[in-house]
Amino acid sequence: MKKILAFLLVAMFVLVSVTGCGGNNTTPQANDESNTSGTNKEVTKKEIEVPSEPQDGGVLTIALVASPKNLDPVKYTGTYESQIIQNVGDTLVAYSMDLSEIIPNLAKSWTVSEDGKHYTFQLRDDVYFHPGKFQDGRQMTAEDVKYSLERSHELSAMNRLDMIESVEVVNDFEVIVHLPEPNAAFLTALTNSGNIIVPKEEVEGWGDDFGNHLIGTGPFMLKEFKLDEEAVLVRNDNYWAQKPHLDGVVFKVITDINQNANALRTGEIDFSSGLSGEAVKIIREDENIRLLEMPGLHVAYIYFNQVKGPTADIRVREALIKAIDTKELVKGVYQYGEAQPASLPLPPGSWGYDASLESIVPEYNPEEAKKLLAEAGYPDGFKTTLYISNTPHRVKMATIVQQYLNMNLNVDVDIQTSEWGTFSEIGSSGNADIFAMSWTWYPDPFFFLNKIFASDAIGSLGNGQGFSNPEVDRLLAEALVVSEQEERAELYKQALKIIVEQHPGIFYSNENVTWGVAPEVQGLVQRADGCIFLTNTEVNVWKVQK
Repeated sequence: MKKILAFLLVAMFVLVSVTGCGGNNTTPQANDESNTSGTNKEVTKKEIEVPSEPQDGGVLTIALVASPKNLDPVKYTGTYESQIIQNVGDTLVAYSMDLSEIIPNLAKSWTVSEDGKHYTFQLRDDVYFHPGKFQDGRQMTAEDVKYSLERSHELSAMNRLDMIESVEVVNDFEVIVHLPEPNAAFLTALTNSGNIIVPKEEVEGWGDDFGNHLIGTGPFMLKEFKLDEEAVLVRNDNYWAQKPHLDGVVFKVITDINQNANALRTGEIDFSSGLSGEAVKIIREDENIRLLEMPGLHVAYIYFNQVKGPTADIRVREALIKAIDTKELVKGVYQYGEAQPASLPLPPGSWGYDASLESIVPEYNPEEAKKLLAEAGYPDGFKTTLYISNTPHRVKMATIVQQYLNMNLNVDVDIQTSEWGTFSEIGSSGNADIFAMSWTWYPDPFFFLNKIFASDAIGSLGNGQGFSNPEVDRLLAEALVVSEQEERAELYKQALKIIVEQHPGIFYSNENVTWGVAPEVQGLVQRADGCIFLTNTEVNVWKVQK
């Protein structure tokens, strides 16, 4: 098998260099550390002279390894879109940069009713929208909050605010959000960039084209969005938090990872947020570039269809798991330490993680896998399709998995590769035999377990494979009603045990957050969820002017 893997890796390096690849994390948004933010490991070989005070000016160019599809907050599904959205708009509340607490943002304060069903927010009165085609940069009010949150509740592609019932305007700067039931994850859900506050007249004026003309209240304004090319942002001098040091930001799509690294070395870009594979080695050895690495709140996985085809049978799912040596798989996919082997559908950085459950995940055993498949009625194997996005890691993984399943079970795997937008539609449809992707979000287990395994998430990208278990649903729902984190963690651990016993997929790696940064870039703060914030109440990124 090792010889096979070596051959496949050579083939994959050729494939990646020819075709170019993109990325696919769900966000914003993301490994084997037991804290929420991890510890930065920064490699800096060459220092430049940094002024004692931040400098204004300059444009920061950031490379994205996949093309954002839609910047409308309710329509986006990938982290590459969220990186742009969260620098154009603001949410009511935000996670602190170390992910340790929820802090004020557009809402300066809030209170919660005794029954946990009503949240009253006091809004800032110094917030203004960017000027657009249908309004001239007017003041943000409670009506905008009501419109934006209810729009997200009704239309979000990821069901980001499915827990709310309605939003009540008390006055221009006070709103009450009503929940049908208490929900301990509500404030965290509000921090997602899919819930930024937007002006109704711009949304309705642009209609389906609003994503190409996104208007928010954030530190930068969207000047131009070219699909598959770039998003150009310019400074918002009227930003409520603090004036950005940067004149602007360009999010540039460079899907080929090696080209991405070369662009960083030549100065074409200042910051690469998606380094992987050999590019990590290249940047690590370049004395002119900083390499920032930290454990991410992230799980990469292969998800089996729970209701259609052979994988609807739990014996087939267990057989597929036992037919793949995940440790060798991770070695083959991540040759430069970009990830650690995993086994559970929750990252170790989440406070709901239970290491004791690792032992109940089926181990690599081809002979037992063959017996299980025969018992399920497939002694001669079967044909299936594995859907992935066109990122280097997923392509490598799929090719190795294809070989394992063919060799050990005579399962013929057809790999279908597509760009992120098409892939996300397939993954949400419920029609994929098997799909593989990664999930990156917050330390709260809700954003992994509820979004990927709750029955009410069926039809979204998270639970596109139709996982449904009444006891899991009960535990997940109960975990949202209690307020104490220890109680919630215990309920999530119980749900996690049942989920693992159902063998819904192969959760094979926890990827790091790995950034390459030019030494001129100052003030950047790396987060375990992979989110890039350039200016907010805590950070204000700047460039040393040459």
